[in-house]
Amino acid sequence: MTDPSREAPQAYFYEAFAEEAERLLHHAAKAGLRVAATPHTIQETGHATPPAPVISVRTQSILPTGWAPSLRGLLSRSTGYDHLLAYRDAAGASCPPLGYLPLYCARAVAEQALLLWTALLRRLPAQLRQFDTFDRDHLTGHENAGRTLAIWGVGNIGRQIWRIATALDMTVLGVDPVQRHADVAYTTPEDALARADILVCAMNLTPRNRGYFTAERLALTRRQPILVNIARGEFTPAAVLETALDQDQLSGVALDVYNEEASLAVALRNRQPDQLTADNQALLRLQKRPDVLLTPHNAFNTAEAVERKSEQSIRALRELLQTGAFLWPAPEE
Repeated sequence: MTDPSREAPQAYFYEAFAEEAERLLHHAAKAGLRVAATPHTIQETGHATPPAPVISVRTQSILPTGWAPSLRGLLSRSTGYDHLLAYRDAAGASCPPLGYLPLYCARAVAEQALLLWTALLRRLPAQLRQFDTFDRDHLTGHENAGRTLAIWGVGNIGRQIWRIATALDMTVLGVDPVQRHADVAYTTPEDALARADILVCAMNLTPRNRGYFTAERLALTRRQPILVNIARGEFTPAAVLETALDQDQLSGVALDVYNEEASLAVALRNRQPDQLTADNQALLRLQKRPDVLLTPHNAFNTAEAVERKSEQSIRALRELLQTGAFLWPAPEE
């Protein structure tokens, strides 16, 4: 989808699915800005040079460092910014201003986390499989009330998860080096792993916490918890999760984000199984299990969040064009 104007676009939006592209074009037209959009990643388009002075991506595009000197700005339509920090390091002094969207989807992602852990508590995948025989054996699940849930990362999304879980009469623990909320019961990672029935990963990805949920860390669990990751896939390599399920350290896994997601998404969309990595192959094995739920990095995707995301993207673009800086610049770390 492209702007009907014959003039060159001021910004080009990669990875814009249909509903998002429509709203981006709507808000750009209201703001008097010229933009173009594609559902594809940078690598899928084959673009050799930037198609506009400002480009916008989500999290699956591989950002060419050679484009940096030609760019006036780079906006990630995501609450995470680890890929922007990596680009800043790679591009060095030629790196353009970097922006992101920290505010648009906290409630949507939190509700997706609730959906995923509750579906596994109630054995929903097995329920669906057993409809054909109307068999209710081995389908007894659990209620949320009285369960203990631990949240890794009590930022915008984690705070919303805390509110939802507290309203469901759950005991909620927070694991975060920055303890900003007086009403959150913070604890150590070790204590949370030992006490929790549900583990929810909502952390920002940094070089220090990549691969956080290791085999050694998951071995500290005591209650066979469900693990939900709606943050970044690099925290939860599939092969580690597969082993933890096989060894009864976890009773269920729900993922909306994936290790090596950029290659995974392109390989799956283009039906190229030979391009899947070893960890991607472990993920496909997980997909077949009744104690696993996988969704395609879609936790943010509600009509309300897409509207906020599109409006805020155009607002951020207009701010950049007027002042040379993004409304929400990527942090230094």
